[in-house]
Amino acid sequence: MSRITTITNQKGGVGKTTTSNALANALFLNKYKVLLIDMDPQANASYIMNVHESKLNIYHVLKGEIKIEDAICKTEQCDILPSGILLAGADLEFSKTGREFILSDCLKSIKEKYDYIIIDTPPTLGILTINALTASNDVIIPMAADIFSLQGLSQLCITIEGVRKYCNPNLKISGILITRHNNRTILTKDLLEVIENKSKQIDIRVFETIIREGIAIRESQAQQNQIYKNLEKNNPAKDYLNFAKEYIKNL
Repeated sequence: MSRITTITNQKGGVGKTTTSNALANALFLNKYKVLLIDMDPQANASYIMNVHESKLNIYHVLKGEIKIEDAICKTEQCDILPSGILLAGADLEFSKTGREFILSDCLKSIKEKYDYIIIDTPPTLGILTINALTASNDVIIPMAADIFSLQGLSQLCITIEGVRKYCNPNLKISGILITRHNNRTILTKDLLEVIENKSKQIDIRVFETIIREGIAIRESQAQQNQIYKNLEKNNPAKDYLNFAKEYIKNL
């Protein structure tokens, strides 16, 4: 049985796609069978893995037009179910009763083929994110050490609680992952302490691994390269490898 994990936060710019790609790739390098699902209409995860122009994608799967197996692409980083711009209208287009369970139903035929399925989500709490949460075992919340990320945490927790109540009672929050961290600034250090205190109040763990800020990982993504090829000058990639180990242990 595969472990299905959604990476989500309605706040943009906190590293959801980077975390999804880095975690999936790290697990793949550790010889696990991994599928990354790109549920974001912007298709950034698909671009990073050079499948952003795939004619068949998650939209066609959710519409029931093709089998999920026909849309999965194999890459050197891991398997991916790419996204497309047609997903942008999902909240209006997927309106039938039971629409929260579309992705969950689609995954039934392939769940046994993978050890891990990682789902990247858009920076909204719409039907695409609800579908991802409904299909998942657990959630990872990437957060930058800034006040806006902190403000959105409560709303995200309300959404997750609603999914637990109506769609997926076994959904767990694995923890908060601090990303894009710069320990040189006093403000960042203060906000990190605030986030840790807030997480204790709402009983959500903060992962021990902290992802440092760094340009090297973004350069690799822009070039559609595997981010772990040159670790010497890539501190965020080193951190993500450590995070993957923590994630595996955190079952």
